[in-house]
Amino acid sequence: MDSPAHDYPTGLFFDVQGPPCLSLYEPTHRSHPDNQQDRIRFRNLVKALEDSLRRTYPEEKIRALIEPFRNLAADRGFWNHTLDGLAVLAAPGLFLAYRLQRPVPELAVVADSFHTKPLLRILQSADRYQVLGLNRKEIKLFEGNRDALDEIELADEVPRTIIEALGEELTEPHLTVSTYGSGPAGPAMHHGQGGRKDEVDLDAERFFRVVDRAVLEHHSRPSGLPLVLAALPEHHHLFRRVSHNPFLLEEGIDVHPDAVSAGELRERAWRAVEPYYLARLDELVEAFGAAKTKGLGADDPAQVAEAAVAGRVTSLLIDAGCEIPGRIDSTTGQVEFDDLAHPEVDDLLDDLAEWVMRSGGQVVVVPPERMPTGTGVAAIYRY
Repeated sequence: MDSPAHDYPTGLFFDVQGPPCLSLYEPTHRSHPDNQQDRIRFRNLVKALEDSLRRTYPEEKIRALIEPFRNLAADRGFWNHTLDGLAVLAAPGLFLAYRLQRPVPELAVVADSFHTKPLLRILQSADRYQVLGLNRKEIKLFEGNRDALDEIELADEVPRTIIEALGEELTEPHLTVSTYGSGPAGPAMHHGQGGRKDEVDLDAERFFRVVDRAVLEHHSRPSGLPLVLAALPEHHHLFRRVSHNPFLLEEGIDVHPDAVSAGELRERAWRAVEPYYLARLDELVEAFGAAKTKGLGADDPAQVAEAAVAGRVTSLLIDAGCEIPGRIDSTTGQVEFDDLAHPEVDDLLDDLAEWVMRSGGQVVVVPPERMPTGTGVAAIYRY
C-alpha cells in the first residue's frame, strides 16, 4: 500500500508520462457485514473503466491496464482490512492503491490526467494529526483526523524497539569492589554504584532521543502534522525533556495507546488537537484578511487562477463543500468554466491546488462554516 501523504507532495500524481490515466474512487467499510459489497462495487467500477477504454484503445493495451485492478479485486486479505474509502490511480507503468480514512464519492474516470481532488481534500484538510505512542521499550505511530485514527507503518529508518535503536548492548550498572578485611576475618563486600533504575532511565533517555530524531526527520517534517504524545506521565516528562520536535503539541495523552480502546484514543487525541486546529484556521483567515487589504490576496477564482499559474500564491484556502467546474489554461492562467456533469470535467479547485503546490505553496481545505469568503477560494500572494 503506497502512502498518498508521501506521493502527493512529490508530484507523482502529476508527472505521469502520457494518457490514459485511470482514477477509481469508492466508499468502503471497515467491518463485516457492511464490507461484503465493497468488492462487488469495485468490480463494477473496474468494468466502467474498461468500457471507457474500449472507446479509444486496443484490447492489448486495455488488458495491461486492467490486470492490476483484477489482481486487487482477487486479494481477499486486502478486502478484509479496508478503511472508509479507497482510491486507485493507474496509468501505463503505474498502479497506486490507497486505503483512506474518509469516505469518497464513487467515481471511475479515464482521462488525460488523474482526478485527484478527493485525495487532496483528505491530505490537505487542516484536522489531520499524528499520535506517537511510546514506553521504554517500543513505539507506535498513528495518523488520523477528527473522525478516524489508525496505526500507520513506520518508515524503515525509524526504530520500533529499544533493541533496534540501541542494539543488544544496553547500559550495564557500574560496580566497584571494596574489601573489608581479608581471609577468614574479612570477606570481600561488593557495592554497586549506579543501580538498575539508573540504568533503565539512561537507556530510556537514549532510546527517546533516537526516536525523537527519527520521527521528526521521517514523519513530522515530511507531513507537517501536529504530533500528540501518548504515554505514561513519567515518560512524557523524559521524552519532552530530550525532544527537539517543533510539531510536538504541549497537550498530550497520559496513557499508552494499548491501555485504551481505539475510539477513546481518537477522542482524547482530538481533544488535544482541536484547539491547535481552530487556532491554525483563525490565523489563516486573519492572514488572508490582512493580505487582501494590502492587495496581496484575492477571492475571485479567475484572478486566483492567473496568480497561481504565475507562481504568486503562497497560501490557498479551499472550501471543502464547494465545487467550481472548469479548467485553467496552463499558459495564460485564464479560466474556462464548464459543466461537472461529465466525470472527465475537472473541478477548478483541483487544478488550483495543483498549481499552488507545484510552486511550493500550501493548500488547506477548510470547512464551509470557517471559510472567509463565499466564492470557494481565498488566496494569499507572495507579491
